[in-house]
Amino acid sequence: MTLRVAVVGCGLIGSRRAKEASQHPRTSLALVADVDEDRRTQLATRYACLPVAQWKEAIDNPAVDVVVASTPNRYTAEIAVAALAAGKHVLVEKPPGRNLVEARQLAEAARKAGRVLKIGFNHRYHPAIDRAYRLYSDGAIGGMINIRARYGHGGRPGYEKEWRGDQALAGGGELTDQGVHIADLIQWFGGVPCEAFAFLQTAVWPIQPLEDNAFGLFRYRNGSIASVHTTWTQWKNLFSFEVHGQLGSLCIEGLGGSYGPERLLRAIRNPAGGVPTVNEESFDGPDLSWQLEWDDFVHAVDEGRTYRGTPEEGVGAMAMIDALYRSARSGVLVRLSEATA
Repeated sequence: MTLRVAVVGCGLIGSRRAKEASQHPRTSLALVADVDEDRRTQLATRYACLPVAQWKEAIDNPAVDVVVASTPNRYTAEIAVAALAAGKHVLVEKPPGRNLVEARQLAEAARKAGRVLKIGFNHRYHPAIDRAYRLYSDGAIGGMINIRARYGHGGRPGYEKEWRGDQALAGGGELTDQGVHIADLIQWFGGVPCEAFAFLQTAVWPIQPLEDNAFGLFRYRNGSIASVHTTWTQWKNLFSFEVHGQLGSLCIEGLGGSYGPERLLRAIRNPAGGVPTVNEESFDGPDLSWQLEWDDFVHAVDEGRTYRGTPEEGVGAMAMIDALYRSARSGVLVRLSEATA
Protein backbone atom coordinates (compact mmCIF):
# COMPACT_ATOMS: atom_id res chain seq x y z
CA MET A 1 0.00 0.00 0.00
CA THR A 2 1.25 3.48 -0.90
CA LEU A 3 0.78 6.08 1.83
CA ARG A 4 -0.48 9.40 0.48
CA VAL A 5 1.19 12.37 2.14
CA ALA A 6 0.26 16.01 2.70
CA VAL A 7 3.02 18.43 3.68
CA VAL A 8 1.77 21.51 5.54
CA GLY A 9 4.31 24.31 5.37
CA CYS A 10 6.44 24.72 2.25
CA GLY A 11 9.56 26.33 3.69
CA LEU A 12 13.03 24.78 3.89
CA ILE A 13 12.06 21.87 6.14
CA GLY A 14 8.74 21.26 4.38
CA SER A 15 10.61 21.08 1.09
CA ARG A 16 12.91 18.44 2.53
CA ARG A 17 9.94 16.40 3.75
CA ALA A 18 8.22 16.74 0.36
CA LYS A 19 11.33 15.42 -1.36
CA GLU A 20 11.54 12.36 0.88
CA ALA A 21 7.81 11.64 0.58
CA SER A 22 7.99 11.82 -3.20
CA GLN A 23 11.08 9.61 -3.49
CA HIS A 24 10.26 6.86 -0.98
CA PRO A 25 8.92 3.67 -2.65
CA ARG A 26 6.04 3.38 -0.18
CA THR A 27 4.81 6.98 -0.08
CA SER A 28 3.53 9.51 -2.59
CA LEU A 29 3.13 13.26 -2.22
CA ALA A 30 -0.56 14.04 -2.65
CA LEU A 31 -0.62 17.74 -1.80
CA VAL A 32 1.23 20.63 -0.20
CA ALA A 33 -0.31 23.45 1.82
CA ASP A 34 0.96 26.95 2.54
CA VAL A 35 -0.63 30.38 2.83
CA ASP A 36 2.16 31.72 0.62
CA GLU A 37 0.99 31.14 -2.96
CA ASP A 38 4.44 31.25 -4.52
CA ARG A 39 5.91 28.71 -2.13
CA ARG A 40 3.10 26.20 -2.41
CA THR A 41 2.89 26.57 -6.21
CA GLN A 42 6.62 26.09 -6.69
CA LEU A 43 6.71 22.99 -4.51
CA ALA A 44 3.57 21.52 -6.08
CA THR A 45 4.98 22.10 -9.55
CA ARG A 46 8.26 20.46 -8.61
CA TYR A 47 6.55 17.28 -7.40
CA ALA A 48 3.41 17.31 -9.56
CA CYS A 49 0.96 17.40 -6.66
CA LEU A 50 -2.00 19.51 -5.53
CA PRO A 51 -1.34 22.95 -3.93
CA VAL A 52 -3.81 24.24 -1.34
CA ALA A 53 -3.81 27.42 0.74
CA GLN A 54 -5.24 26.22 4.07
CA TRP A 55 -3.99 23.36 6.20
CA LYS A 56 -7.55 22.25 6.98
CA GLU A 57 -7.93 21.29 3.33
CA ALA A 58 -5.12 18.78 3.83
CA ILE A 59 -6.68 17.43 7.03
CA ASP A 60 -10.13 17.04 5.49
CA ASN A 61 -8.94 15.41 2.28
CA PRO A 62 -9.93 11.69 2.35
CA ALA A 63 -7.11 10.89 -0.08
CA VAL A 64 -4.50 11.80 2.56
CA ASP A 65 -3.13 9.14 4.92
CA VAL A 66 -0.21 11.05 6.45
CA VAL A 67 0.24 14.70 7.41
CA VAL A 68 3.60 16.42 7.93
CA ALA A 69 3.36 19.58 10.05
CA SER A 70 6.35 21.76 9.13
CA THR A 71 5.07 25.25 9.92
CA PRO A 72 6.33 27.76 12.51
CA ASN A 73 5.96 26.41 16.06
CA ARG A 74 2.74 28.31 16.80
CA TYR A 75 0.74 26.14 14.41
CA THR A 76 2.29 22.68 14.56
CA ALA A 77 0.40 21.41 17.62
CA GLU A 78 -2.97 22.63 16.34
CA ILE A 79 -2.38 21.06 12.93
CA ALA A 80 -1.09 17.78 14.34
CA VAL A 81 -3.92 17.39 16.88
CA ALA A 82 -6.51 18.01 14.17
CA ALA A 83 -4.81 15.58 11.80
CA LEU A 84 -4.68 12.85 14.43
CA ALA A 85 -8.34 13.38 15.27
CA ALA A 86 -9.11 12.97 11.56
CA GLY A 87 -7.40 9.58 11.56
CA LYS A 88 -4.14 10.62 9.90
CA HIS A 89 -0.66 9.57 10.93
CA VAL A 90 1.53 12.58 11.67
CA LEU A 91 5.15 13.65 11.55
CA VAL A 92 5.50 16.95 13.39
CA GLU A 93 8.70 18.95 13.24
CA LYS A 94 10.65 19.71 16.36
CA PRO A 95 9.88 21.18 18.77
CA PRO A 96 6.59 19.35 19.43
CA GLY A 97 4.69 22.58 20.08
CA ARG A 98 5.83 25.80 21.65
CA ASN A 99 5.97 24.45 25.19
CA LEU A 100 5.41 21.45 27.45
CA VAL A 101 1.65 21.97 27.54
CA GLU A 102 1.39 21.64 23.76
CA ALA A 103 3.73 18.63 23.73
CA ARG A 104 1.46 16.88 26.21
CA GLN A 105 -1.59 17.76 24.12
CA LEU A 106 0.08 16.13 21.11
CA ALA A 107 0.91 12.97 23.03
CA GLU A 108 -2.64 12.68 24.37
CA ALA A 109 -4.12 13.23 20.90
CA ALA A 110 -1.96 10.45 19.49
CA ARG A 111 -2.96 8.11 22.29
CA LYS A 112 -6.66 8.78 21.75
CA ALA A 113 -6.43 8.46 17.97
CA GLY A 114 -4.35 5.30 17.98
CA ARG A 115 -2.20 6.74 15.20
CA VAL A 116 1.56 7.13 14.80
CA LEU A 117 2.87 10.53 15.88
CA LYS A 118 6.57 11.00 15.19
CA ILE A 119 8.58 14.00 16.39
CA GLY A 120 11.14 15.27 13.86
CA PHE A 121 14.30 14.61 15.85
CA ASN A 122 16.37 13.93 12.73
CA HIS A 123 19.69 14.30 14.57
CA ARG A 124 19.27 10.76 15.91
CA TYR A 125 19.81 9.52 12.36
CA HIS A 126 23.16 11.23 11.75
CA PRO A 127 25.71 8.41 11.33
CA ALA A 128 28.17 9.55 14.02
CA ILE A 129 25.37 10.03 16.56
CA ASP A 130 23.74 6.72 15.67
CA ARG A 131 27.09 4.93 15.88
CA ALA A 132 27.88 6.55 19.23
CA TYR A 133 24.52 5.51 20.63
CA ARG A 134 25.04 1.90 19.57
CA LEU A 135 28.52 1.82 21.10
CA TYR A 136 27.27 3.37 24.32
CA SER A 137 24.33 0.95 24.51
CA ASP A 138 26.78 -1.95 24.08
CA GLY A 139 28.77 -0.75 27.09
CA ALA A 140 31.80 0.52 25.16
CA ILE A 141 32.55 3.31 27.66
CA GLY A 142 30.86 1.93 30.77
CA GLY A 143 28.38 3.82 32.91
CA MET A 144 27.79 7.47 32.07
CA ILE A 145 29.54 10.11 34.19
CA ASN A 146 28.56 13.22 32.27
CA ILE A 147 27.51 14.71 28.93
CA ARG A 148 28.84 17.96 27.47
CA ALA A 149 26.90 19.45 24.55
CA ARG A 150 27.39 22.60 22.47
CA TYR A 151 25.34 23.64 19.45
CA GLY A 152 25.01 26.91 17.62
CA HIS A 153 25.19 29.16 14.62
CA GLY A 154 25.56 32.89 14.05
CA GLY A 155 22.16 33.83 12.69
CA ARG A 156 22.00 36.19 9.71
CA PRO A 157 21.19 39.85 9.06
CA GLY A 158 17.56 40.51 9.95
CA TYR A 159 17.28 37.30 11.99
CA GLU A 160 15.26 39.13 14.62
CA LYS A 161 12.59 39.89 12.02
CA GLU A 162 12.03 36.23 11.13
CA TRP A 163 9.45 34.08 12.88
CA ARG A 164 12.06 32.59 15.23
CA GLY A 165 12.45 36.04 16.77
CA ASP A 166 8.72 36.32 17.53
CA GLN A 167 7.69 34.84 20.87
CA ALA A 168 4.10 34.20 19.78
CA LEU A 169 5.26 32.20 16.75
CA ALA A 170 8.31 30.47 18.24
CA GLY A 171 7.44 29.98 21.91
CA GLY A 172 11.08 30.33 22.93
CA GLY A 173 14.42 31.40 21.52
CA GLU A 174 17.55 29.41 20.79
CA LEU A 175 16.91 27.01 23.67
CA THR A 176 13.62 25.96 22.06
CA ASP A 177 15.00 26.01 18.52
CA GLN A 178 18.27 24.07 18.56
CA GLY A 179 18.28 23.28 22.27
CA VAL A 180 15.43 20.80 21.87
CA HIS A 181 17.69 18.65 19.65
CA ILE A 182 20.29 18.60 22.43
CA ALA A 183 17.65 17.81 25.07
CA ASP A 184 16.45 14.92 22.94
CA LEU A 185 19.95 13.50 22.50
CA ILE A 186 20.64 13.79 26.23
CA GLN A 187 17.46 11.90 27.08
CA TRP A 188 18.22 9.32 24.37
CA PHE A 189 21.58 8.48 25.92
CA GLY A 190 20.81 9.03 29.58
CA GLY A 191 17.06 9.26 30.05
CA VAL A 192 15.19 12.27 31.41
CA PRO A 193 17.18 13.85 34.28
CA CYS A 194 15.61 14.90 37.58
CA GLU A 195 16.99 18.43 38.17
CA ALA A 196 17.91 21.47 36.08
CA PHE A 197 19.54 24.86 36.42
CA ALA A 198 19.97 27.52 33.72
CA PHE A 199 21.06 31.00 32.75
CA LEU A 200 19.68 32.68 29.62
CA GLN A 201 21.26 35.56 27.71
CA THR A 202 20.13 37.95 24.98
CA ALA A 203 23.49 39.25 23.86
CA VAL A 204 23.30 40.32 20.21
CA TRP A 205 19.95 39.83 18.53
CA PRO A 206 17.17 42.25 19.65
CA ILE A 207 14.63 39.50 20.35
CA GLN A 208 13.72 40.19 23.99
CA PRO A 209 12.14 38.43 25.85
CA LEU A 210 13.62 35.55 23.84
CA GLU A 211 17.19 34.34 24.32
CA ASP A 212 20.03 34.00 21.85
CA ASN A 213 22.14 31.97 24.30
CA ALA A 214 21.20 29.33 26.87
CA PHE A 215 23.48 27.69 29.44
CA GLY A 216 22.07 24.73 31.32
CA LEU A 217 22.93 21.92 33.70
CA PHE A 218 20.97 18.72 34.27
CA ARG A 219 21.51 16.25 37.08
CA TYR A 220 20.44 12.63 37.30
CA ARG A 221 19.49 10.74 40.44
CA ASN A 222 22.74 8.76 40.25
CA GLY A 223 24.77 11.99 40.22
CA SER A 224 25.55 12.11 36.49
CA ILE A 225 25.60 15.61 35.00
CA ALA A 226 24.80 16.97 31.53
CA SER A 227 25.87 20.47 30.48
CA VAL A 228 24.35 22.42 27.58
CA HIS A 229 25.24 25.57 25.66
CA THR A 230 23.06 26.48 22.70
CA THR A 231 23.68 29.75 20.90
CA TRP A 232 22.79 32.07 18.03
CA THR A 233 26.11 33.88 18.48
CA GLN A 234 28.37 31.01 17.42
CA TRP A 235 29.90 32.88 14.47
CA LYS A 236 31.40 29.70 13.06
CA ASN A 237 28.73 26.99 13.19
CA LEU A 238 29.40 24.31 15.79
CA PHE A 239 28.00 20.96 16.88
CA SER A 240 29.74 19.02 19.64
CA PHE A 241 28.24 16.23 21.75
CA GLU A 242 30.38 14.29 24.23
CA VAL A 243 29.42 11.36 26.42
CA HIS A 244 31.94 10.50 29.14
CA GLY A 245 31.85 7.15 30.90
CA GLN A 246 33.83 5.28 33.49
CA LEU A 247 35.79 3.43 30.81
CA GLY A 248 36.16 6.12 28.17
CA SER A 249 34.33 8.69 26.08
CA LEU A 250 32.44 9.17 22.83
CA CYS A 251 32.77 12.58 21.20
CA ILE A 252 30.81 13.64 18.12
CA GLU A 253 32.01 16.71 16.24
CA GLY A 254 30.24 18.27 13.24
CA LEU A 255 27.01 17.57 11.39
CA GLY A 256 28.33 17.99 7.88
CA GLY A 257 27.85 21.07 5.71
CA SER A 258 28.50 24.36 7.48
CA TYR A 259 28.95 22.50 10.79
CA GLY A 260 32.04 20.73 9.51
CA PRO A 261 32.76 17.08 8.76
CA GLU A 262 30.97 14.58 10.96
CA ARG A 263 33.42 12.67 13.17
CA LEU A 264 33.24 10.27 16.10
CA LEU A 265 36.18 9.95 18.48
CA ARG A 266 36.12 6.98 20.84
CA ALA A 267 38.65 7.18 23.66
CA ILE A 268 39.26 4.20 25.94
CA ARG A 269 40.78 4.99 29.30
CA ASN A 270 44.20 3.61 30.14
CA PRO A 271 43.82 1.99 33.61
CA ALA A 272 47.51 2.62 34.24
CA GLY A 273 47.11 6.33 33.53
CA GLY A 274 48.42 8.36 30.64
CA VAL A 275 47.12 8.75 27.11
CA PRO A 276 43.94 6.80 26.27
CA THR A 277 43.51 4.66 23.18
CA VAL A 278 41.71 6.81 20.59
CA ASN A 279 39.84 5.63 17.53
CA GLU A 280 38.42 8.16 15.05
CA GLU A 281 35.70 7.51 12.48
CA SER A 282 34.79 10.03 9.79
CA PHE A 283 31.45 10.21 8.00
CA ASP A 284 31.95 12.22 4.82
CA GLY A 285 28.87 11.23 2.87
CA PRO A 286 25.79 13.35 2.18
CA ASP A 287 23.28 14.06 4.96
CA LEU A 288 20.90 11.08 4.85
CA SER A 289 19.26 11.79 8.21
CA TRP A 290 16.05 13.08 6.61
CA GLN A 291 15.79 10.01 4.38
CA LEU A 292 16.50 7.59 7.23
CA GLU A 293 14.04 9.34 9.50
CA TRP A 294 11.30 9.21 6.87
CA ASP A 295 11.94 5.50 6.30
CA ASP A 296 11.69 4.89 10.06
CA PHE A 297 8.35 6.72 10.09
CA VAL A 298 6.99 4.78 7.11
CA HIS A 299 7.87 1.42 8.71
CA ALA A 300 6.19 2.52 11.95
CA VAL A 301 2.99 3.42 10.09
CA ASP A 302 2.97 0.45 7.71
CA GLU A 303 4.23 -2.30 9.99
CA GLY A 304 3.79 -1.05 13.54
CA ARG A 305 7.53 -1.08 14.20
CA THR A 306 9.04 0.78 17.12
CA TYR A 307 10.55 4.10 16.08
CA ARG A 308 12.63 7.01 17.29
CA GLY A 309 10.96 10.28 18.26
CA THR A 310 7.85 8.99 20.02
CA PRO A 311 5.27 11.34 21.61
CA GLU A 312 6.66 10.40 25.02
CA GLU A 313 10.16 11.37 23.93
CA GLY A 314 8.77 14.65 22.65
CA VAL A 315 7.26 15.30 26.08
CA GLY A 316 10.53 14.33 27.75
CA ALA A 317 12.58 16.76 25.67
CA MET A 318 10.10 19.59 26.23
CA ALA A 319 10.02 18.85 29.96
CA MET A 320 13.78 19.38 30.00
CA ILE A 321 13.45 22.65 28.07
CA ASP A 322 10.60 23.74 30.34
CA ALA A 323 12.71 23.06 33.43
CA LEU A 324 15.57 25.18 32.10
CA TYR A 325 13.21 28.08 31.41
CA ARG A 326 11.67 27.77 34.89
CA SER A 327 15.11 27.74 36.48
CA ALA A 328 16.25 30.79 34.50
CA ARG A 329 13.15 32.72 35.58
CA SER A 330 13.41 31.75 39.23
CA GLY A 331 17.19 31.68 39.59
CA VAL A 332 17.07 28.36 41.45
CA LEU A 333 17.52 24.66 40.80
CA VAL A 334 14.22 23.06 39.73
CA ARG A 335 13.01 19.49 39.68
CA LEU A 336 11.70 17.91 36.50
CA SER A 337 9.32 15.61 38.36
CA GLU A 338 6.74 18.41 38.41
CA ALA A 339 7.14 18.99 34.69
CA THR A 340 6.87 15.37 33.59
CA ALA A 341 4.04 14.26 35.89
